[in-house]
Amino acid sequence: MDPAALHELRVVEAELNERWPETKIEPSLDRMRALTDLLAEPQRGYPVVHIAGTNGKSSTTRIIDALLTGLELRTGRYTSPHLQLATERIGVDGAPISPEGYVEAYRDVAPYVSIVDSQNDVKMSKFEVLTGMAFAAFAEAPVDVGVVEVGLGGSWDATNVADANVAVICPVALDHAEYLGTDLAGIAREKAGIIKPDSVVIMASQPAEAQPEIMNRIAEVDATVARDGQEFGVLERTVAVGGQLLKLQGLGGVYDEIFLPLHGEHQARNAALALAAVEAFFGAGADRQLDVERVRSGFASVIVPGRLERVRAAPTVLVDAAHNPHGARALADALSSEFSFRKLVAVIGVLGDKDARGILAELEPVVEELVLTRNSSPRSMDPDELAGVALEIFGQDRIMVEPRLDNAVEQAIQLAEETDDPGESVSGGGVVITGSVVTAGEARALFGKEPA
Repeated sequence: MDPAALHELRVVEAELNERWPETKIEPSLDRMRALTDLLAEPQRGYPVVHIAGTNGKSSTTRIIDALLTGLELRTGRYTSPHLQLATERIGVDGAPISPEGYVEAYRDVAPYVSIVDSQNDVKMSKFEVLTGMAFAAFAEAPVDVGVVEVGLGGSWDATNVADANVAVICPVALDHAEYLGTDLAGIAREKAGIIKPDSVVIMASQPAEAQPEIMNRIAEVDATVARDGQEFGVLERTVAVGGQLLKLQGLGGVYDEIFLPLHGEHQARNAALALAAVEAFFGAGADRQLDVERVRSGFASVIVPGRLERVRAAPTVLVDAAHNPHGARALADALSSEFSFRKLVAVIGVLGDKDARGILAELEPVVEELVLTRNSSPRSMDPDELAGVALEIFGQDRIMVEPRLDNAVEQAIQLAEETDDPGESVSGGGVVITGSVVTAGEARALFGKEPA
């Protein structure tokens, strides 16, 4: 990348970082509506597929994006948070916006942001400004469809100024408790706020406490719903080299011989969710199916960085952005069902406001040893504090502490290669680096992976 462009990008990021962080929200869309009004409502210049939920949002968003691209539409993709570089958040034509494009999008909206700031006691947050940048960039491109991931919650999320034709509700679980609370029904109610009148809702399997709230919202606005396990779902799943082979029940019939280059049953479910969303977008149903070959091509092109992503072989090193117990459980299931490691070592760095105990408890059955570390975020939990939590779950003999992530990874690789039997091959060991999106992103960078 051009050093001058990267410098300008860092300048813009420094300006954005002077605003409220993305973890701080005020339950109001007034500022966001004021900005989009000044920008001539760019979010209404193209149809929108809107994705909410607790886990699987980014993966599902990227799969939808790949499928729509495979079906020859020009897409705009908005996701958060980023793993390595802020440009990952805003994508056009299936690729991140360039640093120059990101800076230009910011400079274009900045004068209007200043107007909104001057008219409100609370200035626009970083996430609100980023959302305005994405909507404007999509209109400028222009795109045929916006694929937009909710940042936090739903009803009051900045992205909810868009009125989506298709709303996707991924699995709802406990996360961001300090902002959304611990009432699963209330969390589901908040996330269901993206569902708009006369839209189509594609709903993942939900906990018993969450589903009624989502269904109430669907009934309230007279939306149409399709549910995982009823109108669509995974019919067959076979582990394959580099991913899995799927047979999916879609809204328009069965799609077989689908290669998905992602690991885990949870990703198969995300794939079914994404397929149904794209079918709903095109109006496919019992009497009309999407072009199967293009669907296969779209699935095969999916790239979801930092989700059980292999960054090294011998020993295998995997990076995963699981940052709550639900995500850790999906990670553990995939590790046990799709990999046969002789010994698995985990490098874990967790943010201080996350459920570290819950994450560690889910990983314990599949991980032999832990190297506890921290990432560069000021919110990162101190490794010694994390060790205190891990001690109760793993015991002293299975824990090491290494404050620097690069050293922690190096230590884990050495542990994975160790064997008690001099005659035993050291091959077959594995390392998984997880616990936070920040940890996953910094691990990708350590192994020379480019932002995607």
